[in-house]
Amino acid sequence: MKLQQLRYIWEIAHHELNVSATAESLFTSQPGISKQVRQLEEELGVPLFVRNGKQLTEMTPPGKLIVELAGEILHKAENIRRIAEEYRDEQCGTLAIATTHTQARYALPPVVKQFMARYPRVTLTIHQGTPLQISDLAARGAVDLAIATEALELFENLVMLPCYRWNRCVLVPAGHPLTEKQPLTLQDVAQWPLVTYVFGFTGRSKLDEAFSQHGLQPRLALTAVDADVIKTYVRLGLGVGIVAKMAYDPKADQDLVALEAGHLFGPSVTKIGLRRDTFVRRFIYDFIELFAPHLTRARVEQALKLRDQREVDALFEGIALPCY
Repeated sequence: MKLQQLRYIWEIAHHELNVSATAESLFTSQPGISKQVRQLEEELGVPLFVRNGKQLTEMTPPGKLIVELAGEILHKAENIRRIAEEYRDEQCGTLAIATTHTQARYALPPVVKQFMARYPRVTLTIHQGTPLQISDLAARGAVDLAIATEALELFENLVMLPCYRWNRCVLVPAGHPLTEKQPLTLQDVAQWPLVTYVFGFTGRSKLDEAFSQHGLQPRLALTAVDADVIKTYVRLGLGVGIVAKMAYDPKADQDLVALEAGHLFGPSVTKIGLRRDTFVRRFIYDFIELFAPHLTRARVEQALKLRDQREVDALFEGIALPCY
């Protein structure tokens, strides 16, 4: 049994049993992967996958258990490599972050700039996706950190650390009738077609809850994962935009008016998620603290030792989070 074979079956399981896609992601050949999987099955004496000709159709019961253990073994092997790298050269390494467009475009740039100035020999990779994809990548150990507002709570092996609160704003073209509404109400907003985030993105659930609690059913003209796309269609007159307040740039968006909406939807909290069983390198602790200064190394280490997210939440209770 080889680590390479365990890597292959783990990746196959997470590429929807598509060996071609697995081979492409690992920069190797499909026949090579198939051969190694067969050899592993022969050594174990049980099939790991059900086959229909050359196609893998599902995992066998022992295959599911073995793949789960393979993931744990691979993660421990990765921790061994991280420990060695940390003691060999703490200034060099890789940092992979999964996050949403809003975080990558508006919240992360100044942090990344500071981090890269401090650690020029660290290779930083940012993966963008849905909150569920982001959380899954962190839970599987495919990235070091997940930064999102939604879905992190779906994975029990992730520790969620609160970073900051943020509010929304309503975007309209200059001269729009809503600019004359003081104060702005949900009833006012619901009279117009809305352009906002896809469900599950950037606190969208808070928005849906607010309308539902007031018995309102807004008309959705368009939904998108990208705040810049939302602003483009607001400019075209497709509807009223609702975006994270941080996504409004007074200089770049001079043709749009941002109306305060914090009182309509309430704040959301962006969090950093990381696996409890991961060896965290020094530069990762530093990145976390640059992004959220209250998340010191001592506090993060304390949170990682806790086994229940409720205990983690209690640890940060009473700490005033920045608000944007």
